[in-house]
Amino acid sequence: MESRSRNLRRAVSRVAQSGSRRHRPPAPTYLRPRKPGSSVAVIDIGSNSVRLVVYEALERSLVSVFNEKASCGLGREVQSTGLLASDAISKALTSLRRFHALCKVMKISRVYAIATAACRDATNGADFIAQAERICGVTVEVLPGSQEAYLAALGVVSSVHKPNGIVGDLGGGSLELTDVRDHRVGRGITLPLGSLALQDASKKSLKRANSIVKAALADATPLKAGKSRTFYAIGGTWRALARLHIIQSGYPLRVMHGYSIPAADALDFVRRLRRLVASDMLADIEVVAEARQPLLTYAALVLEHIIRIAKPKAIVFSTYGVREGLLYSMLPAADQSRDGLICAAQTLNGLLSRSACHAEELIKWTDRLFRALKLKETEDDRRLRHTACLLSDIGWRIHPDYRSEQTLSLIMNGNFVSIDHQGRAFVALSVYYRYAGLNEANGPSPEVCELVTPPMDERARILGAAFRVAHLISAAQPGVLSATHFKNSGRKLTLVFEHRLVDLVADRVGGRFKQLARLVGRSGSIVLR
Repeated sequence: MESRSRNLRRAVSRVAQSGSRRHRPPAPTYLRPRKPGSSVAVIDIGSNSVRLVVYEALERSLVSVFNEKASCGLGREVQSTGLLASDAISKALTSLRRFHALCKVMKISRVYAIATAACRDATNGADFIAQAERICGVTVEVLPGSQEAYLAALGVVSSVHKPNGIVGDLGGGSLELTDVRDHRVGRGITLPLGSLALQDASKKSLKRANSIVKAALADATPLKAGKSRTFYAIGGTWRALARLHIIQSGYPLRVMHGYSIPAADALDFVRRLRRLVASDMLADIEVVAEARQPLLTYAALVLEHIIRIAKPKAIVFSTYGVREGLLYSMLPAADQSRDGLICAAQTLNGLLSRSACHAEELIKWTDRLFRALKLKETEDDRRLRHTACLLSDIGWRIHPDYRSEQTLSLIMNGNFVSIDHQGRAFVALSVYYRYAGLNEANGPSPEVCELVTPPMDERARILGAAFRVAHLISAAQPGVLSATHFKNSGRKLTLVFEHRLVDLVADRVGGRFKQLARLVGRSGSIVLR
């Protein structure tokens, strides 16, 4: 276990030194059966809660297969007494015994344990960690504040496409702030502004808490570079704020990762929320755990000051933080540089599609189509199109009457990172149109369409129409699409088949191709070469 701990530290150090070095992504790999013992677990001993998360494998696209937390409140008295509370220690150790037993039941061979602010700040933290290590059977890494900030930032780097802004990780005991630009992570800082710590230090006085936050953030270096950039909010209490905002605003998607609020709206919301909490008007709202409700006002207070000082353009909530950053730091550099969205889509393609290879051929087929039509795409447009190709056949096992709606729901709510909510909607609509067709009577939910711009919806319809042609030609089998190509002359678009595919040409194929051609302002025809 000691050697594993050393390897963990070396991995984090190696990534820190490598900075922003980029590597060419390897060729896509297809799904293979999981090897026994491939799962990895992280035990996270936080100031507010103790959590076990088990991931399917240590890979670029993380998938959690088990997630459990216990609200123990280890850090609730550290600011005032310097100690972890005895009842909190008892709760935490009981939870760790269960977590250890669960890892044995699940046959997890790789377990990493980390602890944060409460354990590093409390005078009895070392004694508690010794007990925790005896129970868990692994070394518990007590993260220094700078390393906690770094790993939280890596969590955002691993789950947000080309991040540019300030990462803030609000726990129970501390707040970490770090500047990120794409894969480059700046020097982070840690402040004793966690929700529990602030409640303790202020003796539950909001006026005193306001003064503490104001003084602590006045010289917070990372915030000085936040103007007109994004603030990435990590932490359970901030996620609770976001959950309330989603409900209050009637937002159609309940996916927390990537949820974005304009900074001005967020500032207005946290002000109103603080008033509601003060008047005890949130007590009956079940979407916020009872243990977190008293902490909401402190989390809102910290976010309010951050917005005032940094002046970001938007607040984006991330469900990826220290745990995911830790695992990301252990990946080889080549895997770190891969696109997390494409990796997740490739995994789902391998699990659910009739042929994983066909989806890769479909990417090249739509590449040829878009080149022939000279349709303008940004780099992000292209990666979203490629993602849609990879997911275009994942609904084939669903009853035909429900494929469009069920696949749309699967993509909208799926376990994807490195994609914002607008991008989710575009990919989902592209595959929806593939199954439902383009008749407006069979259109998707207006709430989903509201998440994309009209040009994006039109592009999704074009891509969906292309999928309808491609899957009809090939029956989702490899080796067919590569034998077709496109010619675009003036207002005429031609799909050319190699002669060996002559028997695949039919009126139904021609009808769908003409529908696609009409969408792009052309007439369509099919010829044999």
